[in-house]
Amino acid sequence: MLIRSFIPAHITAFFVPIIREDPQMSGSLGAGVNLSKGTNVFINIEEGLERHIHVAFNGEPMSRKEATITYHVAEKLIQRDFKGEVEIWQYFDFPTGYGFGNSAGGALGTALALAYIFKKTLLEASKIAHEAEVIYRGGLGDVVAQLTGGIDLRIREGGPGVAIVDNILANEYKVFTIMMGKLETKRVLDSEVVERIRKVGRIALENLLRNPTPETLMKEARKFAVETGLMEGELLEIAKEVDKIIRLPSSMIMLGKCIFALIRDDEVEKVKELARDLNVSYDIVDIYWGKPKIGRWIPEE
Repeated sequence: MLIRSFIPAHITAFFVPIIREDPQMSGSLGAGVNLSKGTNVFINIEEGLERHIHVAFNGEPMSRKEATITYHVAEKLIQRDFKGEVEIWQYFDFPTGYGFGNSAGGALGTALALAYIFKKTLLEASKIAHEAEVIYRGGLGDVVAQLTGGIDLRIREGGPGVAIVDNILANEYKVFTIMMGKLETKRVLDSEVVERIRKVGRIALENLLRNPTPETLMKEARKFAVETGLMEGELLEIAKEVDKIIRLPSSMIMLGKCIFALIRDDEVEKVKELARDLNVSYDIVDIYWGKPKIGRWIPEE
């Protein structure tokens, strides 16, 4: 049986990390955008005499140490008495560590595909994905955002069934991204900058909830990125160049050394030309409206 799931990539515009003893009560407040590209997970199972789990990222086999979150999810969802081979293949449209929610995409995609196979509910599976993300510091709010889709507003923290996530309903935008490097989520979440992030992030969310529009989202995202000190140097200089040719402010992807902007159709060629002039890696994708996809997969001939 071969099962495929698709989880949208998720960009966080700003956030307020809230970590408690119970992972399901931990999470983040904030806002972000789900993308039409993301993570595809393929799971194949075959019954046998012994239980084995194999994980691969973009075709490369991963050890338990390298894929701790995925193995955690798998062990929780595969029936205890199951014996056989479980192959988990995760393919990412965006590079890992750049702030596109790959960790959560892999965790949630694996959880939903295994839930489909072993007859668990979506809520049960997604709670396990969120738990793994929190315990191993993969992220805090990506799972609940990816379950919701669109331009998300995380207005109460927690895992699936606890968090409250709303949407800004605006479908006239595409998402332009410039990818320059990695930031390690765990390192930021464990650093002294967290208190500053919490303070500035709460102000940003309050302002956005008073006027929940794409314009306010990008304005508050930029203020958050600069005032927390996360966006500086070359990243800030490139963002200023982007701002000269689009209507809304650009900002930094949390957490990656990357820039994102909401653009309209008539701005697409302008940003492409700028990216080529700057000689930077970029992409332009649609906003993903909807739920994760899951079902049996039959390879094309």
